[in-house]
Amino acid sequence: MAVQTPPPAVALAGVSVVRDGTALIDDVTWTVRAGERWALLGPNGSGKTTLLRVAGAALWPTAGSVSVLGGRFGAVDLRALRRRIAVVSASLARTLRPAQPAGDVVLTGRHGALETWWHDYTDDDRARAAGFLADAGLAGPAFAGRPFGLLSEGERQQVLLARALMGDPELLLLDEPAAGLDLGARERLLDRLAVLAADPSTPPMVMVTHHLEELPAGLTHAALLRQGRLVAAGPVDEVLVDGPVSEAFGIDVVVDRTDGRWSARARR
Repeated sequence: MAVQTPPPAVALAGVSVVRDGTALIDDVTWTVRAGERWALLGPNGSGKTTLLRVAGAALWPTAGSVSVLGGRFGAVDLRALRRRIAVVSASLARTLRPAQPAGDVVLTGRHGALETWWHDYTDDDRARAAGFLADAGLAGPAFAGRPFGLLSEGERQQVLLARALMGDPELLLLDEPAAGLDLGARERLLDRLAVLAADPSTPPMVMVTHHLEELPAGLTHAALLRQGRLVAAGPVDEVLVDGPVSEAFGIDVVVDRTDGRWSARARR
């Protein structure tokens, strides 16, 4: 019997999003397949977050066709589709009650809720949530009981990532997860993301960032955006190089890669 190939996690064809006469993304064709780990980079205003919202079934495009996890927009219930997708973003963090304990925040990911009182949770659920925190180096009831609003920025991002994994997503979308983190917090988060990228059980991942230095090891693909259009998309070794990165950011740069991590600097 032939092995059936799963549908792409994300398949966009000729997609545009126009607001007030301005194209936020313009004629984008892009595919994310099973097992792929993508970086989505570009300068401010290039359309990265807009593209991620389309991929997360949170934004309907002005033009083009979109399929996510085998469901084509217009022929699938987007509310049901969104329950299969996990998003880590600053906007999500702002919707969470600051006094809610960190452990409860992770638990809410089980059903994609914002509060634990909306659902019942088993002892296995609670043990699993504690395990995700332990994997991030945040083990123990003392941490789990700390209010989310009192955590450091790095701890919040780790909690949000644990919450995302708690729901067994089929697609994981990360919108600038390392933004605003200090060096130590950034490196701890990127170490965790590298572990996830290397794990074959992790669903397809897409990570948005402005900076190559914020990319974890283990990424397989990258896409570069400028003014809403794709400059390049494909395997990281072909995309995260001097020419395409320079074109995307509008400055002549030298891209380096050491031990699976990237950096970029202006050419002198």
